[in-house]
Amino acid sequence: MSQTASSITGQDGIAVETRSLNLWYGDFQALFDIDLKVRQGIITSLIGPSGCGKSTFLRSINRINERLGYVRITGGIHLLGHDIYAEGVNLSQLRKQVGMVFQRPNPLPISIRDNVLFAVEIHDEGGKKAGRANKEEIVEAALRRVLLWDSVKDRLNTKATTLSLEEQQKLCIARLLPVKPSILLMDEPCSALDPKGTEAVEEMIWELRGDYTILIVTHNMAQARRASEECIFMLMGKVVEHTATADMFVNPKDRRTADYIEGRYG
Repeated sequence: MSQTASSITGQDGIAVETRSLNLWYGDFQALFDIDLKVRQGIITSLIGPSGCGKSTFLRSINRINERLGYVRITGGIHLLGHDIYAEGVNLSQLRKQVGMVFQRPNPLPISIRDNVLFAVEIHDEGGKKAGRANKEEIVEAALRRVLLWDSVKDRLNTKATTLSLEEQQKLCIARLLPVKPSILLMDEPCSALDPKGTEAVEEMIWELRGDYTILIVTHNMAQARRASEECIFMLMGKVVEHTATADMFVNPKDRRTADYIEGRYG
């Protein structure tokens, strides 16, 4: 994946394709023969009971799981037509192209401005290529994209850890944008937020659709219904159903999907 992902168009509009993906944590198999095609430029939610493999699947897409020495994977994952397990794949470049947001915001204990510029400094050899004026433009553009600029523009030198949880989560997403990722992975990004904060982050995520392919893990059925265009239901490490979100919640094809959505288990 030597090219910049944002400059590549996936084959047939597919951003992520998995082929017979299996994953084990030691002797425990967490994913079973996952075959999925995630369309480019839309929001896809992953739902299912705790422990069904949603987060494991998400973390496989940028190969974070492999940091654990006891993880074994078979099958394939292609991002925008590129095999992420091909020989010579640069993991740093892969993770630059596939940004990830976690359940609880994790801003760095530095200023708001420096949080946004953090990845730029790393990938640009200390920011040598980006002049001061350009850096200010980068900060403003990223914060505007996540609907945070107006509330923080007068306190960019303030420590990011002083922001509200909602603002911190938006900042963590803004921190990803300057390096131009193509795919954003979000693992329960609203789980630590109150209803008002959840609404604000959902609005921001919806603003990003089209320019980014977004996969979001959520246990909140109302959120999946509101904030995604396609939905994947997983159960015991397997994909049960993948369809348009409206269809899944109105007319699920599989009885197990209906049982989960209607609260009969999980």
